[in-house]
Amino acid sequence: MSEDKSMAGKICMITGANSGIGKETALGLAEMGAIVVLICRNPELGNAAMNEIKEKSGNPSVDLLIADLSSQQAIRSLAIEFKKKYSKLDVLINNAGVVLRKRTITIDGLETQFAVNCLAPFLLTNLLLDVIKASAPARIINISSGMHKGAKLDFEDLQSEKKYGAFRTYSISKLALTLITYEFARRLEGTGVTVNAVHPGVIKTNLGRDMNWFMRGFQNVFFKSPKKGAETPIYLASSPEVEGLTGKYFANKKETKSSEATYDKSLATRLWQVCGDLTHLEL
Repeated sequence: MSEDKSMAGKICMITGANSGIGKETALGLAEMGAIVVLICRNPELGNAAMNEIKEKSGNPSVDLLIADLSSQQAIRSLAIEFKKKYSKLDVLINNAGVVLRKRTITIDGLETQFAVNCLAPFLLTNLLLDVIKASAPARIINISSGMHKGAKLDFEDLQSEKKYGAFRTYSISKLALTLITYEFARRLEGTGVTVNAVHPGVIKTNLGRDMNWFMRGFQNVFFKSPKKGAETPIYLASSPEVEGLTGKYFANKKETKSSEATYDKSLATRLWQVCGDLTHLEL
């Protein structure tokens, strides 16, 4: 149990928090005294994670809200439920992500990886913005991936209908998320809300649970632990060193460069509008 209680009284929401980086991030922030709200899809796994984090951290202020982030209705219900329980949100960590071998579509008729990895954080963040702004100084952290650097955005095939590949589509979704992160940062300038993206490293998580046995075995041997992957999100959520820093991309607790495409403001503006249309938000 940590003696550092620097996050005492701060409310932190973490999506995809029942395993991997999300769970380790939640544990780290709970140990620092934060009020941690876990967002999980599976009630059983979510409850187990909540109880484990409470026990390990010695912090009883760990809450659980259930939502399937592939469903826009579920995201809207989540935002309403959160606002009924809490009047502020100091830190939002959009961590939930998925990689799928085969192309699937969500209940909303959207390609699943793009829906969960980009549209879900876009929609959830926008729905919680009033509470986040009222909590300023506040922080939004989006878990991206270094894989975005090999991707190109094709507005004619954002749903990967013409061309689908598990990692290709994943990379595109993370490129989109990084572009959206920077666009949020520009739009929130002067509000006291910072928005940054993180490459957590090549981490051993449940993200690749849909992959074949060889890929899972390779991951288990060569990838870093989720605890290591949680270090940068925890740093961005809590450190006074990054107070006021926004629109940046971090890896290993250091600011670094994302791909050239992510700095294209016209691309980000166009993507923002498309995401708004796909999530039925009036922006």
